[in-house]
Amino acid sequence: MDDGIELVVEARRRQISDEMAVSRTLPFRLRRNVGPFVFVDTMGPVRFEPGEVFDVEPHPHIGLATITLLLEGEILHRDSVGSVQLIRPGEVNWMTAGRGVVHSERTPEDQRALARSVFGLQTWVALPLEHEEREPAFEHRRVDELPVWRDGGADVLLLVGDLDGRRSPVAVHSRLVEAKVVLDAGARWTVPTDHVERAVQLMEGAVHVDGRRFGDGELLVLEPDAEVELVADGPATVVLLGGDPLDAPRTIRWNFVSSDPERIERAADDWRERRFPPVPGDDGYVPLPEGWGSFG
Repeated sequence: MDDGIELVVEARRRQISDEMAVSRTLPFRLRRNVGPFVFVDTMGPVRFEPGEVFDVEPHPHIGLATITLLLEGEILHRDSVGSVQLIRPGEVNWMTAGRGVVHSERTPEDQRALARSVFGLQTWVALPLEHEEREPAFEHRRVDELPVWRDGGADVLLLVGDLDGRRSPVAVHSRLVEAKVVLDAGARWTVPTDHVERAVQLMEGAVHVDGRRFGDGELLVLEPDAEVELVADGPATVVLLGGDPLDAPRTIRWNFVSSDPERIERAADDWRERRFPPVPGDDGYVPLPEGWGSFG
């Protein structure tokens, strides 16, 4: 029986710092993107003891927008636009890199001596061709600014884009969706078919689709227009993401996304030569990796 699932991507572990490993589902060799989403990393859950910190020093991006969603913990974001923003669970943090931005993510100073947990999701959206070189920008939205509704036994929080006739206030540059969905134990939720390309990232718990059980951070890539019903095995949290197909193929190398591979080489040279703008209040630096190559 066709259950509407085109592909199941198992999470692959990647170390992004001495303190933090992530579970990566996109890009994948059989699926490089879902709509404009070209990168999906689950951070944690990880427990930090007093004195242990999560610090990602200043590093560059071009040609993309990042979405950081936390389920637990707090992270302090700083960027070369001048933004200083404490990221809290459920809030939207949309950073548009465009022609070039630098940012850092660190444990807030007042939490470094405390025991705490961090759990979240970071996604990258490839900007449309006409916006790849736009001015960098940062937008933050609190939970009370976002659409939230009850759908049967599921609570839906719309982070960016549109879903079920509702629209997030975040200013995006292409048609897309990212929504957090929390299902009660035993709840049934039918994934809306609003978008051409869709995927469901499992965050917590497990779900069944036509009797098949999924969990452990898997990404379910759905067939276009397929009506897929998720049945929660117990309490479960998933993130729906997707949108219109990309307007052109993209190259991903290190932290750079572009439709033009030569543009990525220029960005690498700019980073080596310290030509990117600095992050006010944070003078750290992540060197360009030796033999830097494509994610996957």
